[in-house]
Amino acid sequence: QVQVVESGGGLVQPGESLRLSCTVSGNIFSSYGMDWYRQAPGKERELVAGSNANYADSVKGRFAIIKANAKNTVYLQMNNLKPEDTAVYYCLAHTSGILYWGQGTQVTVSS
Repeated sequence: QVQVVESGGGLVQPGESLRLSCTVSGNIFSSYGMDWYRQAPGKERELVAGSNANYADSVKGRFAIIKANAKNTVYLQMNNLKPEDTAVYYCLAHTSGILYWGQGTQVTVSS
């Protein structure tokens, strides 16, 4: 059973930074594609950062996805956060068409 667990969310002020972590169980982590999604209240879930280093236009230049195979972990480094970045952030591990979602971690950007 593959488990995907996110952590690192919280409440920050505009302009601050936050690093989210996503850890995947198992020993074939290097074969997974890893993506970060987010879902704001009343909105659809959207891709924020993909395993091919593709980013949503709204976060380009501010967010970075970093994969650490030795730690079975992928990070989402978020800089210069804005109130519109407020959402639940989800990690997705995918391989051979199989999707594994994490439970999500809340990020709130507010003064």
